[in-house]
Amino acid sequence: MAKAIFLDIDGTLLSFETHSVPCSTIKVLKEAGSLGYKIIIATGRASKNIQEIAEVPYDAVIALNGSECVLRDGTIVSQKQISSADFLKALALSEKFHFPMALELNEGVFVNRLNSTVIDAAKIVEHPVPSIVDLKGYFEKHTCCQFCFYLDADTEKVVMSQLPNLSASRWHPYFADINVKGVNKATGMENFAAYFDLDLSQSLAFGDGGNDIPMLRRAGIGIAMGNASMAVKSVAKYVTGAVDDNGIEKALRNLNILR
Repeated sequence: MAKAIFLDIDGTLLSFETHSVPCSTIKVLKEAGSLGYKIIIATGRASKNIQEIAEVPYDAVIALNGSECVLRDGTIVSQKQISSADFLKALALSEKFHFPMALELNEGVFVNRLNSTVIDAAKIVEHPVPSIVDLKGYFEKHTCCQFCFYLDADTEKVVMSQLPNLSASRWHPYFADINVKGVNKATGMENFAAYFDLDLSQSLAFGDGGNDIPMLRRAGIGIAMGNASMAVKSVAKYVTGAVDDNGIEKALRNLNILR
């Protein structure tokens, strides 16, 4: 059975400071690939919204927090779409509680309204501010596996109690990613374990955000970045340096994955 390394993007592969992948990370992942490891990205982003990591030698992507599993060439391995009924409920709640809602699609991120939180969230990852569109029309015309709710944690609890078929996860206080209930990065790992014949007990996973917790728990060795929250570090088997302190390289060498 093959081995794999699973990696989050923002705050793990990609620095929030430089908005680039450290050279040391690209180098060691190439080394790991030459040793037979499958390199699999696991992100809350859509699979076509990861241009910043083009130099990383990855084989596949667990996109949209596990809702879509895609090979690097675009072949879809699995996909979990949100139903029209749940979309309409979510849109009504967005109007009732006055929070912006986004569709996170391969075509881009689209919102029903803008506020300072939406604008600031885009700045964090150095992306364009989402376009305001008719969400209902866009949902009907596109495959949608993830929403984004721009709201605080207290409002999230109230809203999600009315969406029993969906679940929320966060990697930043400004917003929550919304997916079909039961779908997460760990279920994406299972999908690729079956596809590539992976032994997940021999896998490594790197992450820094709350949406990485299921993945770190499922991996043989779950590794928290030094810049991760305490909640993430508490479930990890190993804590490495921050993304800007060559954390991925340090972990792979200190754990004797690479010499």
